[in-house]
Amino acid sequence: MGNVYAFGATSKATRTISPPVWSPICCCKARAPVSSRVSLTATPPTGINYKIGNERLIKVTENASRKLTGLLQKQGRPQGALRVAVIGGGCSGLQYKMDLVDGPANRDIMVQSSEVRVVVDPKSALFVSGSLLDYSDDLQKGGFKVTNPNAVAHCSCGESFAA
Repeated sequence: MGNVYAFGATSKATRTISPPVWSPICCCKARAPVSSRVSLTATPPTGINYKIGNERLIKVTENASRKLTGLLQKQGRPQGALRVAVIGGGCSGLQYKMDLVDGPANRDIMVQSSEVRVVVDPKSALFVSGSLLDYSDDLQKGGFKVTNPNAVAHCSCGESFAA
């Protein structure tokens, strides 16, 4: 459980010491020790701890909903979800990453919109709040498109944004 430390140059005695668990206590990153016996999980280990969001976070159009439903059924995940994440990269610094998943993970926010589920991690939620997810079959600019009111700049290829 804890680390074993030897004390004294000639002593063969050892002592087990549990290092303190540190936890943030405010947004300024001041830290205070918390007893290692205190449980820091809010739910039982077998449950998934996630929040239910609404369409103010992200809204899915009917076109995107039809496409997502078809893709989820094709993969054998009719109860699955679309994971939308914002990661670093691209010309403007940020880009979207989308994956089909079985459901929410710990700390995710799940939104039910147009009969599909969308899951977003808390950090990405800061960037996608108020976004609209659409789908187009156009040959040149087809695919999923995120209209994000938080984006202050886009690159010319349309693959990345800055917020």
